Amino acid sequence: MVSDLLLAPNKSDFDDEVAGLIHGYLISPDAPPRRLNAREAVLAGENPRRDGEFLWLHINLNHARAQHWVQSHFQVDEDFFEEIHSASSRTRLAEQGEALLAILNDVTFSQEEHSAQNATLWIWCRRQLLVSARYRQVGMIERMHQQLQSCAFRNAEEMLLSLLGEQERQLEQVVRRTSLAVDAIEERLLSPAIKANRSELGHLRRMLLRIQRLLAPEPAALFRLLNRPPVWLNLDTLRELRAFTEEFSVVLNDLASLMERIRLLQEEIAARLMEHSNRTLFLLTMMTVLALPINIVAGFFGMNVGGIPLSGNPHGFLILVLVVLAFTIVAGWLALRRPGK
Repeated sequence: MVSDLLLAPNKSDFDDEVAGLIHGYLISPDAPPRRLNAREAVLAGENPRRDGEFLWLHINLNHARAQHWVQSHFQVDEDFFEEIHSASSRTRLAEQGEALLAILNDVTFSQEEHSAQNATLWIWCRRQLLVSARYRQVGMIERMHQQLQSCAFRNAEEMLLSLLGEQERQLEQVVRRTSLAVDAIEERLLSPAIKANRSELGHLRRMLLRIQRLLAPEPAALFRLLNRPPVWLNLDTLRELRAFTEEFSVVLNDLASLMERIRLLQEEIAARLMEHSNRTLFLLTMMTVLALPINIVAGFFGMNVGGIPLSGNPHGFLILVLVVLAFTIVAGWLALRRPGK
């Protein structure tokens, strides 16, 4: 009975009892991608592959056995999973032993709410093997999976470069949409909604800072990789990496310019709010100064004591009105006169 259990085949579907395998493919340059289940992926990993063939495994890290399954059958470095368990999820591309480690972030930008939600994707790439892992569903992987039959990847690093290009396009899209939102705010800067504009600009600036931290690759790691690449990377891949770096630099410069533009708009709005506050404060001060004489006179004549002047004069009210008016005119002239005159 025990021997029968030991020899029983493992489940061969993508369920939670196998490996957390979401997508498994054997990709060849001269044949359509062949989908693999967990058992077939293990067999393909054990057998030698032809030049240009590589395995792509996309796993769900929420599955308890995913890490053990990948490490035991495909010799993925322990450092890869240590990087996953670390707190940093910033976009990065670096050499890790004999493989390439890439950390990408898939961002969903909401135009209506001016907010962005991200899902992190970890990639471990070496010759003839690419492993991608995630906790939350990653849109760029699902889009690539839908178009996998027409992509015709020649090697694993080309698939990695495709995902890096998708990362760069997402950052460019966020910058473009945020720029349109800033244009709309700039157009209604003179409108009564200045307070709402200020709040919206602050929200956009915080979102861009977060996007920059997540999507912008670490330049030090990328330059180290370009200066000392793995020996199995060919010259075409290195040229594409350099081109990708230049494109990312252009988008990051646009992002920095947009953030500077938002900062200037915030300063302009703050200056206008300060000017409005000063004008209101000046108006209140003038009202207080002009009302001061009548308050003083009313205070004196409101005392319930004897000897109040003009109490028996039939023209006493008119005299007091003229006295208060004279003091008010003098107080207004003193308050409104320009210094130095």
